[in-house]
Amino acid sequence: MKLLRLTSSESGPEDIYTDQLYLRRPKLSDFEQWAHLRQISADFLRPFEPSWTNDELSRSSFKARLRRQEADINSGRGLPWFVLDNSSKPKLLGGLTLSNIRRGVAQAATLGYWMGEPFAGQGFMSEAVMAVCTSAFDVHKLHRVEASTVLHNARSQRLLNKCGFEREGVAKSYLKINGQWEDHVLFARINKATQF
Repeated sequence: MKLLRLTSSESGPEDIYTDQLYLRRPKLSDFEQWAHLRQISADFLRPFEPSWTNDELSRSSFKARLRRQEADINSGRGLPWFVLDNSSKPKLLGGLTLSNIRRGVAQAATLGYWMGEPFAGQGFMSEAVMAVCTSAFDVHKLHRVEASTVLHNARSQRLLNKCGFEREGVAKSYLKINGQWEDHVLFARINKATQF
């Protein structure tokens, strides 16, 4: 994967272009594509996400999500991207976020991601994760990017390994996923340039 270019942003996440992808900040005009992709991927996504609300795919829920993301951007706690193909009419494939950004002695963030079922297993998310890690280290000057998966999510664990993350252990009852407290495998990728 070759990172083609990063475009600066006055506030929030920069646009990222790779061989196949265009990563950018979510916006209100994405609602229709987002709702459709999440709807057709619901059975694929639900086992790995917090419980969906009754209005999960509504326009008002999407607006609330954007407001939370804006608050995180403005406070320096989060950087969200939507993952699109880099065609002339970009199509939404999924999303990822650096959240819980901690500065000071930590210089760390938590990576979360989702991919629409029709696009899973095609290498798009590994390309997006690699690009966001490059941004996290080179642009946002983080030292550590953390991620976790439920124990049975072997696909996501392979993706993280492929992207240079190392397994660090298991956290018991770490996150409430699909209504149940689940154990998670913890991973991290360290910015080797900040070692010294």
